[in-house]
Amino acid sequence: MRRPSIWTAESTGIMFESGVRNTLGKSLSMSEILQKLNVFAAICRRKLYGPFFFAETTVRGHSYLDMLENWLMPQLEEDSQDFIFQQDGAPPHFHNDVRCYLNEHLPQRWIGRTGRDDEALLKWPPRSPDMTPCNFFLWGFVKDRVFVPPLPWDLMELRERIREAFAAVTRDLLMWV
Repeated sequence: MRRPSIWTAESTGIMFESGVRNTLGKSLSMSEILQKLNVFAAICRRKLYGPFFFAETTVRGHSYLDMLENWLMPQLEEDSQDFIFQQDGAPPHFHNDVRCYLNEHLPQRWIGRTGRDDEALLKWPPRSPDMTPCNFFLWGFVKDRVFVPPLPWDLMELRERIREAFAAVTRDLLMWV
């Protein structure tokens, strides 16, 4: 029997113009107008894992590793001990501590950007496009449901719309991805 693949990605492009209106005549900075939310998901034929919302506005190696250790891997291991984990070549995924964790917990069962001594099943090709189900299906599906008028007013409403979009992904739909 073929091992199921788990594809992962985080969407770092979910940005929106804040609904907060300036009523005092003060100029707002771009960071006050644009707000950013980093969302992670993993997907396989049977299940969608997520959304996971990073607290940081920029995902770094240690925050990514913390999410892997404390949120994603416990769920994956509860569902199956026999899977292949795939991540792209994003800088947080290439962090030395992340690769050490994957080498220790998933030797020869992960695909990603590697160093010389890593124990990956396959190396992520250099300058490779992100052609995973998260990229060609999930983020478009979510954004089509989140960014409908009226647009989200604040980050709390944006998070709620993302949760609702994830809930709309059925198991039958996953079988077609």
